[in-house]
Amino acid sequence: MAEDLDALLDEAERRFCSGASSAASRGPGDSGAAVKPGERRKKQRTSPKRYEDEDIDDLIEDLFEDEFEPLKVRNKPGGTNSDVSNSPSCLTSRKCCPVFLGGSSVPSGVGTSISQRACSRLRCTSCDFRLATFDDHEWDPSCDYLFFRNNMPDCQKLKAKLLRKRGTRAYACQCSWRSVHSLTDLRREQELKWVCGKHET
Repeated sequence: MAEDLDALLDEAERRFCSGASSAASRGPGDSGAAVKPGERRKKQRTSPKRYEDEDIDDLIEDLFEDEFEPLKVRNKPGGTNSDVSNSPSCLTSRKCCPVFLGGSSVPSGVGTSISQRACSRLRCTSCDFRLATFDDHEWDPSCDYLFFRNNMPDCQKLKAKLLRKRGTRAYACQCSWRSVHSLTDLRREQELKWVCGKHET
């Protein structure tokens, strides 16, 4: 069936499209040799596929270009778009002011003069260690500088010098340690170089 149709088309091209069509079918890169009608039809059949492939390649390139554009967020109506990285609400941090220590009954968190909480993000400015805390424990009186120097921050080794005491919280960095039972303002502990290391909210 397909061969009969090709034969009919070849016959029609020979009768009605003799010299003009063959000249028009030659492009700038074609040689002067005559092209058989069947071959011309095959080329015409394959050319749309080539254009489809080019269109697909263009679409893929467009997708990759769009993928790397900076992410935008829409502000409230009437506002302008802005980058997410420049938004101040992406990541905020707070510091305790003043900084408090406290026993295990004192809630931990961000301490203020109104909300008096024991700071849970303490860091030492002398040894640059984040403090380890142990609720309902206190430090043994035999603790010394070398013990913390050699064992910080290994909590399992530090527990060797902890004594159970309800309501007390034991604090330690690599160079200092304290056992605290009630709310204590760090400004009164001048020898301790502990500060709030910022709370991310």
